[in-house]
Formats: sequence, structure tokens, C-alpha cells
Amino acid sequence: MSNKNIIELRNVAKHYEMGENLVKALDCVNIVIEKGDFVAIMGPSGSGKSTGMNLIGSLDLATEGEIYLENEDIENLTESELAQLRGKKIGFIFQQFNLVPNLTALENVALPMLFQGEDEEDRLRKAEELLAIVELKDRKEHYPNQLSGGQQQRVAIARALANDPEVILADEPTGNLDTKSGEKIMVFLGELNKKGKTIIMVTHDPDLAKEHARTIYSIRDGKVESVERKVKNKWAKIKQNTCRRG
Repeated sequence: MSNKNIIELRNVAKHYEMGENLVKALDCVNIVIEKGDFVAIMGPSGSGKSTGMNLIGSLDLATEGEIYLENEDIENLTESELAQLRGKKIGFIFQQFNLVPNLTALENVALPMLFQGEDEEDRLRKAEELLAIVELKDRKEHYPNQLSGGQQQRVAIARALANDPEVILADEPTGNLDTKSGEKIMVFLGELNKKGKTIIMVTHDPDLAKEHARTIYSIRDGKVESVERKVKNKWAKIKQNTCRRG
């Protein structure tokens, strides 16, 4: 694995048994995420992009193939080791926000730092700083049901930044938002990318992908259909890694 790559899927397959049937959610997929890139994983519903997101985010293990996160083969890690590595390297932004309803905005943002062993004073100080970055410091004592959808998503972004991860993985980050709130979220993600964060956005929206990403993986029927990269404001298809089995 190259030092410029932060995540790599090599010949990865993910299969599920559904009764007597074997469902190939992903089949022999190669994906390379370079540090500092803005990548869109795109595809229609049922294409395998959500399965791909779980594998890219080290939330699941492959049936076949290898997955590397920062040069670590995650198959060789214990669940505890993987959770620690994932917690430090990847921040997650979910379409449904996934905020804890009985915690305030401040407490939600501080939560990931608890799992990394930071003391309470440091957690709350940093959480307040992060809420200021997403312009919600004045809402720090509000609970999720007291916030608009756009505000909840901004709390989710602040939470994703809690452990200063290198990678932000955003699953349909504008899917539950109105147009104005969605545009604001994409501005935040663009600014994070300019500061050196690697952004991986899962989306079904080709316009969103083309406007914001620099690399697009298009997935259909569990396979990578095409890979495109923006070069001097023009999109060009690039050669995919050949799939090898065994």
C-alpha cells in the first residue's frame, strides 16, 4: 500500500446468505482512497454503495479480499484494536444524524472522545470549540429534538471531528435536508477538505458528486462500473485495478 493512500480495498467481496440464496452485495471490488482527496461513492439504491461504505469505514469485514486502513490490514486486528484505530482515523456523518436523544449537543460532540479515554474537562472544552466551528455554540445545551435538521447535521459534523480524524465518511449528508441546509453542509465539507481532511461521500446524486468530489467511484450491481477523476476541471475516466481472485 502506498504511503499516499489512507484506505484501500483489494479484490473485496461481501456476500450474505438470505435463506437458501447467496446475495453478492459487493463482488471483487478495488477502491483506493488517497490522503486529502474528496471521493464520491455513487450508485442507485441497491447498488452496493452502502455495503461499500461499511467496508471503507471499517465497520464491517469482507467475505473475500483485503482492506487496509492507514497501512493496517484490518482483518488482522481484534475488534478492540479496530475500534480504537477506526475511532482515531475516521469520523462518521450519517444521513439520519444518529445523535443520542437524551444528550445535549455539547455532550453528543464530546461522546467520541470518551471512548478514546480523554478526561471530561478536555472533552467538553474541545466539544465547545467544535460547536463554535459549525456555528452552533449558542445551541450547546439544546437536545436534538430542539434543533432543526440542518443544525442536527452540523452537530453530527462537529462530532465527526471530535478525535481529529484524517478521514470524514459522510453517508448521504444532504439526504434529509432542505436545499439551503444541504448547501451549507457541503460548504463545511469542502472547507474541511481544503484543510487536508480526506472526504468520502456516499451519494446517489450525480450532480452533488460532480460538483464537489475530485474522484468518483460509480457502483452498480455490486461492482465498480467506472472511476472518474477531475483534472483541470474536466472529468476523465481512469483505469481500474484488475480484479484478481485467490
